[in-house]
Amino acid sequence: MAQAKERSSIGPRKAPKRKTSDSIFYELTRSMCPVCKVIIDAEIHLKDGQVIMRKRCSEHGRFEVLISPDADGYLDQLRYNKPGDIPLEFSTEVKDGCPYDCGLCPEHKQHACLVIIEVNTGCNMACPTCFMDAGTGYNLRPDEVETMLDTFVRTEGDPEVVQFSGGEPTIHPQLLDFIKMAQEKGIRHVMVNTNGRRLVEDPEWAAEFCALNPMVYLQFDGFEEETYLKLRGESLLDEKMAALEVLQKHNINTILTATVERDVNEHEIPAIIKFGFKHPAVRGIMLQPVFHTGRHLEYLDPMNRVTIPELVQRIDDGMDGQIVKSDFVPVPCCHPSCQSIAYAYIEGEEVTPLARIIDVDEYLDYITNRVWPDAEGEIRDALAGMWSSSAAPGSDTMADDFVCATCNVDFRIPDNVAKHIFAITIKDFQDPYTFDIKKLMKCCVEIATPDGRLIPFCAYNTVGYREDVKKEIMMSRARERLERRANGSSAKEAAASSGDAD
Repeated sequence: MAQAKERSSIGPRKAPKRKTSDSIFYELTRSMCPVCKVIIDAEIHLKDGQVIMRKRCSEHGRFEVLISPDADGYLDQLRYNKPGDIPLEFSTEVKDGCPYDCGLCPEHKQHACLVIIEVNTGCNMACPTCFMDAGTGYNLRPDEVETMLDTFVRTEGDPEVVQFSGGEPTIHPQLLDFIKMAQEKGIRHVMVNTNGRRLVEDPEWAAEFCALNPMVYLQFDGFEEETYLKLRGESLLDEKMAALEVLQKHNINTILTATVERDVNEHEIPAIIKFGFKHPAVRGIMLQPVFHTGRHLEYLDPMNRVTIPELVQRIDDGMDGQIVKSDFVPVPCCHPSCQSIAYAYIEGEEVTPLARIIDVDEYLDYITNRVWPDAEGEIRDALAGMWSSSAAPGSDTMADDFVCATCNVDFRIPDNVAKHIFAITIKDFQDPYTFDIKKLMKCCVEIATPDGRLIPFCAYNTVGYREDVKKEIMMSRARERLERRANGSSAKEAAASSGDAD
């Protein structure tokens, strides 16, 4: 009785309160430790309107990185996730699982829209932000490039776009032969990714190059001297403008490609676009938030990285209504969070975004799986061709897709419509912090290797493929030199025939 009275005087027991998580757990994926590169589990969380990746390495601890500052937009864009087109054949077998069987392997969910061939490792610049750490190494030989092109043709049947890159591809002594080779093999669009220096310094070579009519992706990061000093290590604006004069003179379709780094040149993006609108040679702008591989490894703050939604908002804020947020549509052939494009029709000073005259959202919404009548289905196919990693602004293919897409719109189409179509593309490549296997498995931008593989770009630069391929090529060159010398060949003959160091 006394014990009962004692309990009643104390009152009811106060239960401890459970703590609510600071975020919503959205999904589980696989990523990597940014220190040791071991593949580990990663969680995608929604927190305070943002999308965050959280992961833990048993050796190096916990990591957190910003995936998107716009959680609503991130969730909404998943409806643009197009079913993948399977390549005609695969180059590797499934053995160790993604991302260790790249080539493409049968577990990959998309074909190759665009294949990159890095023809050399050497460069005539030394950019602090170089994702491949370009320097001494090798030049690819014609037989190696032919193997890469043949792989692309064999696995695709009707290959769309090949891009020659480096290093700096224009300093390769046989680049012109490679361009011709790609064109002869029926690849629809041949692109060259360049800093533009040789176009300015070697007019005779530039004329031969432009006579082949490749599309040029020209490195162009802004207008301020400080931008180039930080990103490229030297003042370059005059050289860039001179390169554009050469390209304009030869009527070469050009895409200005800007690497965007935090607190360096984000504010210059609207000015670059407005400049592109008015320049006769420029058919589009490619914006690439810096990713941390190669020479540019250190993150100042992974939670403050440059993202696609941020750049879209900066464009909305700085373009005086010419291009706004709703004009951008995610690219369906890759994972929708990896790339976004806005198209505009330019007529003098008038800019008409395509998304304002056609309901692009409706056509490219793949989740609803709507069945379109034949004519409407053709429009959807045309829009899918434009919103693709293989899109080539300024080309006849682009013009045909645009004409088809606008066939139901009261819109005047001139004969030279390709010259009026302008693309603003934002591409977010992955690094060891942001690496996400579910996105990697949908990658449609591949790097070709001499042994006949096509390796997804973001795997090539993060998993270790780049280092392995370079090592194998260098060892192969060394073995060939030793064999030639053993057979009595001169050192000069060996170097000339083996495609040695740049």
